Amino acid sequence: MTKDWKTRTKLVHEGSRRSQYGEMAEAIFLTQGFAYPTAESAESRFVQAGEDEFIYARYGNPTTRMFEDRIAALEGCEDAFATASGMAAVNGALTSMLRAGDHVVSSRALFGSCLYILEEVLTRYGVHVSFVDGEDLDQWRAAITPATKAVFFESMSNPTLQLVDIKAVAEIAHANGALVVVDNVFATPIFSRAVEQGADVIVYSTTKHVDGQGRALGGVICGSKDFIRKVAEPYLKHTGAAMSPFTAWIMLNGMATLDLRCRAMAESALKIAQALEQNPAVAKVIYPGLASHPQHALAMAQMGSGGTLVAFEIKGGKEAAFKFCNALDIIKISNNLGDAKTIATHPATTTHQRLPQPQKDALGITGGLIRLSVGLEDAGDLIAELTAALA
Repeated sequence: MTKDWKTRTKLVHEGSRRSQYGEMAEAIFLTQGFAYPTAESAESRFVQAGEDEFIYARYGNPTTRMFEDRIAALEGCEDAFATASGMAAVNGALTSMLRAGDHVVSSRALFGSCLYILEEVLTRYGVHVSFVDGEDLDQWRAAITPATKAVFFESMSNPTLQLVDIKAVAEIAHANGALVVVDNVFATPIFSRAVEQGADVIVYSTTKHVDGQGRALGGVICGSKDFIRKVAEPYLKHTGAAMSPFTAWIMLNGMATLDLRCRAMAESALKIAQALEQNPAVAKVIYPGLASHPQHALAMAQMGSGGTLVAFEIKGGKEAAFKFCNALDIIKISNNLGDAKTIATHPATTTHQRLPQPQKDALGITGGLIRLSVGLEDAGDLIAELTAALA
């Protein structure tokens, strides 16, 4: 296939495979195994499967491969491996490359489950982990050494939308021989330019924007063919983290409208952030697309957009935040994001509730903080509802 296609064309056509029936829609190969014409061909395939040959759905499947090819092309990577969830992708990317005695440097501002993998799982097996303030390049320089195997960070953090300068951190990491692993879910594959900025491995929870309608869990690891097939795949296929063919089919269908959805969401997010800035009940609005955001210039250089999420702090703490949430109608209270439906989340008591209070304080996760994942509803309707709920 041509590699000159623009984003929207890739999202519809890249990686498609057709059976002998010439179906228009991508087929679901809902099978866990594959038949071989002879015993000799079975033996041969287990020695080395060909480009279009499959053995077992935990190793690969035609529908899953279509999804992997499409998202790898979109991200600008050589290859991808689809996983059962976003956290399976984070765990698989890190655990597959690390051994006892290795050193990882990570941004401190992470989703709670990512912190669990770094603080509890990797350290249990002898991996040394150092945490830094992701915005502070001097801390990255001080923490990364020639002994560092990898750095890990969310390109835009959950839930306070702190950006990490991918290009600058990648230069520091690569100078010391470390791989750069980026959890890019808030940036979305549409606004991402992580590969050209120096990321080696890019991880997504496809549960979020890629599906976009809250239907299925999924994740994906994107990177070089060597990393995906020689490092990540052996670990993932033997530990059972593969995406199901049915889920891969859902994700393929989600990708067809991904560019349209993300751009519409980001457009509404900016309008909402601008409205919230004027609301007297709001103490602070965090949206990188606002000129007032301290990392606005970095967001524009790195993503060209402020993204699809807005965070804001309501005056009055947890009590006021709960009152606000309970007054919502169109906007749903949930803990997902990237959905067609707008979602309000109270991170301090849900997604980040397991963090000790001093850690919440350091990350800016206050009782009044709301994370708003902006959906596809009319921006005017959303602003009217937010204004009424804050009154």
